[in-house]
Amino acid sequence: MKIPFSTEAFFGVFETYNSSVFPLQFLIMAFGIITVILLHSGSRYKNTAISYFLAFVWLWTGILYHLLHFTAINMAAYSFGILFILQGLFFILELSRKRLNFFFPGGFAGYTGYFFVWFGLLIYPLISYFAKGSWAGTIALGLPCPTTIFTFGLLMLTSRAMPRYLLIIPSIWTIIGTGAAVNFGVYQDYMMLLSAVVANIYLLKRKRITK
Repeated sequence: MKIPFSTEAFFGVFETYNSSVFPLQFLIMAFGIITVILLHSGSRYKNTAISYFLAFVWLWTGILYHLLHFTAINMAAYSFGILFILQGLFFILELSRKRLNFFFPGGFAGYTGYFFVWFGLLIYPLISYFAKGSWAGTIALGLPCPTTIFTFGLLMLTSRAMPRYLLIIPSIWTIIGTGAAVNFGVYQDYMMLLSAVVANIYLLKRKRITK
């Protein structure tokens, strides 16, 4: 399928986005680190805080990136923005249902999910930074692909009450977003594809319990 914009235009959107939101992208990463710390805490509020943060980054990406920036070069970004906003609203909905319980279980799921969380949070933007040579073109949490990897990782660190429909939109975006790896050389996006496959296999095969 022919991409309706150039490589220069694609990366130019990230530069425009980073300039317009600076320094909030670093604050988002800081809150991401706090989210990981909360994951290991015994706080009674950790499930609420982590769910709110997931809702926030999906809403932020849908509105601040897709609708306000990516639409400048790709009209399909209006649809992408709606998908990301819906995912953010789904996380808010699950707050009232109390079906998202986060913890570090150890074993395959724990360490694999944990790796995906840190990849989306720190490793992805570091690779992006060194590839572009400046913060202006860096792709970090709050942008679609690292946010998706981060989300798949956290969903692997949930109890069996987690509703499986939360996998749908991140999986759809994985199919769409992997094109960046193929067409624009954003090779860290292949980790998004791996995280989607691993998270879906693990979470869909895991026996679900309801409350």
